[in-house]
Amino acid sequence: MLLNSQLKVYQRCPKTVEWKPLDGDTFLTREGFILNVFGYEHPENRVFAFLKYIPSKFKELFNVRLLERTWRFRETELFRAEKLYTAKNYQVFLEVFRKNFPGYVYFCPFRRKEVISVPKNRIVEVFVPKERLKTLLEAKERDTLQELTLEFIRLVSDEAAVPLDDFGVHGSVALNMHSAESDIDIVVYGSQNFRRVEAAIEKLVHEGVLTYVFNNRLDAARRFKGRFKNKIFMYNAVRKPEEIKAKYGECQYTPLAPVKFRCRVRDDSEAMFRPAIYKIGDYTPLSGLQPPKGMVPETVVSMIGCYRNVARKGEFMEVSGMLERVEHATTGKTTYQVVVGTAESEEEYIWPVQTA
Repeated sequence: MLLNSQLKVYQRCPKTVEWKPLDGDTFLTREGFILNVFGYEHPENRVFAFLKYIPSKFKELFNVRLLERTWRFRETELFRAEKLYTAKNYQVFLEVFRKNFPGYVYFCPFRRKEVISVPKNRIVEVFVPKERLKTLLEAKERDTLQELTLEFIRLVSDEAAVPLDDFGVHGSVALNMHSAESDIDIVVYGSQNFRRVEAAIEKLVHEGVLTYVFNNRLDAARRFKGRFKNKIFMYNAVRKPEEIKAKYGECQYTPLAPVKFRCRVRDDSEAMFRPAIYKIGDYTPLSGLQPPKGMVPETVVSMIGCYRNVARKGEFMEVSGMLERVEHATTGKTTYQVVVGTAESEEEYIWPVQTA
């Protein structure tokens, strides 16, 4: 256990009391950890999140490979895991918090397992992408990357006919701890706005104003990353409040069996968010991993951000994940879904399938 003198570093900001967390919001805890909000369903007075930055004074607790690069948030030096989203790393983070910061660990009764979930009374500052963009627009002085970020957002906003109010700034620029190595990382609020931005960026690429950057086949499928004036940009989607349909505690989830299959996407209208939701059909089992009789899934849900928007309506994908039974408390209905990113296995994935 850590000494009490190591723990209380920051005082709570009053604004966190009224904050309604959305996926991708970033927050600072009393202990100096920086985490990103995961998803839209949260217990009362808690926030589901994943760890992004580790204060240097705690880095020896984390037995994971860290990036050589460091960041500085005000007076605090920060480190980041080389891989943020692996099952192994998540289990390490969970174990460190369990031993040293037990308040960060929460037993979810609806999934019947422990997860990282920070109490709101341990959150001292919140960085909402939409608000960070507004702050940047109003700033009297901006550095080169901040100016380039605004230039990129204005370019895409004009081309897509999406108002600036529906954009946000994410990543190190949002926390004002960027460097010359940092990227342009933005969010787009709303599924329809995201599709308009996606089309606008494709048009700008064809015109030679932007270029795509594909490091692997997931990048090529998602087309969420590119280059603007020799600087890497990324964009992702966040639900608008009116697009949040589910509430925490409405469903009970029971894992049944690992499955691997090929399917066709029937509906991709929520595939750009995190969790990414794909409604599917034409289910074809692979490798003998078949669901029990009568338990064919209707939906694939990815908890891992890199599997957002990897297949569109009518396209095929290969999926490896955990089949779950979902019991809906409000309707009494039972459905089945496959979850990718349970943090239990490294063998869970979604791959786009090319067809002739």
